[in-house]
Amino acid sequence: MMRILDGLTQPLLFAFDPERAHGLSIAALKSGIPFCSPPPTNPKLSQTIAGLDFPNPLGMAAGYDKNAEVSDALLRLGFGFAECGTVTPKPQAGNPKPRIFRLPRDRAVINRLGFNNEGHAAALARLSARKDRAGIVGVNIGANRDSPDRMADYEAGVRTFAEVASYLTVNISSPNTAGLRALQDRESLAELLGRIMRVRDEKGAQSGRKVPVFLKIAPDLSEESLADIAAEMLEKKVDGLIVSNTTLSRAGLREPAASETGGLSGTPLFERSTIVLAKMRGLVGPKLPIIGVGGVHSVETALEKIRAGADLVQLYTGMIFDGPGLPGRIAQGLAAYVDANGIGSIAEIRDANLKSWANRPLS
Repeated sequence: MMRILDGLTQPLLFAFDPERAHGLSIAALKSGIPFCSPPPTNPKLSQTIAGLDFPNPLGMAAGYDKNAEVSDALLRLGFGFAECGTVTPKPQAGNPKPRIFRLPRDRAVINRLGFNNEGHAAALARLSARKDRAGIVGVNIGANRDSPDRMADYEAGVRTFAEVASYLTVNISSPNTAGLRALQDRESLAELLGRIMRVRDEKGAQSGRKVPVFLKIAPDLSEESLADIAAEMLEKKVDGLIVSNTTLSRAGLREPAASETGGLSGTPLFERSTIVLAKMRGLVGPKLPIIGVGGVHSVETALEKIRAGADLVQLYTGMIFDGPGLPGRIAQGLAAYVDANGIGSIAEIRDANLKSWANRPLS
């Protein structure tokens, strides 16, 4: 049934401007469409990561549910967790339209949205309303483009969402806010992570729960930068890493829209993001949780992220091309894979291809 719905949904949404189509899909999920039940749970897919019990390793990446409107609906599609945001302290319109471009032959999307969102207050109200419901929902926090102190914006994000978020993601890797990626430079990163973790610990002392903090990095980094980031994360005891955000690379693309500025996501990002993932796994060691993102659109690409060093994986662009049934199909496929191969836990295959990915050049 879901495959039939997917076959109808994609052509319908592709008839609209990408941003309009995105809004329609959010409205559909809020209304209860598509009508579906999540795939059966398989205990072999469950893991405890950063103190959180994930029913399966597949998550919805940030960027789709920017304002925390449909987290529970996403979980019902088969995701083991969902991440809302990026959310900034003040509401923000983002960059001028048009700012999303489909590249169908490349199975990719370019966006230059610029953290368009309704701000902390709106997201907090929605997340507070679902606080006692089951399901892991993370919050991706960012800075307003006109902020006089962007680090203070991240501190505000921790203070605002520490008690309602399953985990927090510090997004300093979007290419669509001028100067934001400079926060990945070692000196700035050291200060930022120090400030964020202090606020997290202060909030934890008050509430009795220290919300896990993840750092999301770009794929367009040098080996030296990756080493610096790993060192600062370990020193500041950040709880986890997300690899990666969108890329500025346009290598191998065929669509005319490839000339548009912004971050590229989708299938072309898979190789680069997976190489960075494996290199970071080698740098941070076996214990730090890592979420692999970039180009996941099938059971095999999800499995390969795990084999390259990821504990969990996320997708977004894959659903644009394959429809709302994709997460359920991947979750079912992962379950079938572990059952067919006599694997006791999906965690057993992590790092199986780590060396082969980590040894590839960042070119």
